[in-house]
Amino acid sequence: MRTLYLDCFSGISGDMFIGALIDAGGDSTFLEEELQKLNISEEYKLSWRKVVKNGISSTKFDVELSETADHKYASGHQHNHKHEDEDEDEDVDHNHEHEHEHEHEHSDHHEHSHHHGHRAYQDIVKLIDGSQLSQKVKETSLNIFRKIGEAEGLIHGVSLEKVHFHEVGAVDSIIDIVGASILINKLEIQKIKSSPVCVGAGKVHIDHGIYPIPAPATLEILKGVPLQQSNIKSELTTPTGAAIVSVLSEEFCTVPSMTVQSVGYGAGTKDFEKHPNVLRVIIGEEA
Repeated sequence: MRTLYLDCFSGISGDMFIGALIDAGGDSTFLEEELQKLNISEEYKLSWRKVVKNGISSTKFDVELSETADHKYASGHQHNHKHEDEDEDEDVDHNHEHEHEHEHEHSDHHEHSHHHGHRAYQDIVKLIDGSQLSQKVKETSLNIFRKIGEAEGLIHGVSLEKVHFHEVGAVDSIIDIVGASILINKLEIQKIKSSPVCVGAGKVHIDHGIYPIPAPATLEILKGVPLQQSNIKSELTTPTGAAIVSVLSEEFCTVPSMTVQSVGYGAGTKDFEKHPNVLRVIIGEEA
């Protein structure tokens, strides 16, 4: 059985996951072509490159909002999501502020209502359902979004239908989730297993005040998932990463008995002194 094992010793985010799958042999050209089926390609640009994290060559995947997507939105949240210990470690995934902040209902959301990135849960469902993507890719993507939507709704006390993804609905996170589903399908992964998930430590400063890590939505999404202690003062696991590992992993364990076929490393944004900030994936054949 073709198995994908996620080694989340430095947490997981959507872009780390895609970077790791590309690094392990995922078809990046096919990924780009399939994502065009969402019909939002004028809103973003994809890039990926090799970087070295504490001696480990890894792939850094980025989704950049295009000029078409209101530039104010792309840059407007840079100051909203900072760690209390500014001189310590900020977000592991700082180019994805949109993704991190989604768990907080923004009082300023009306500023963004005209922007492509401001999408309600139902808008995202329609976008994915109405695309020419394969049924399997659609199902996987919608399962992941539903997980985030339910956590969002629970925390804010609203029904799933009323959940608005002011940030996680932004283009970068739609691409991360649908892209993850495309690559898993293309790589013909039959089973996904994961290590316990490292979430980081410390506090994070968000619109509603200072919260402990993991932030409320991330923690809600990770219910039932074994967490791993860490003394790294940074938010290592994002809501999108949490939803991917929570929805897709059938088992949480150490590396399973398998014949390894490929290994990939997906890079996070931050650098830590003695800790490679990467997600490691192992693809192989289980007996």
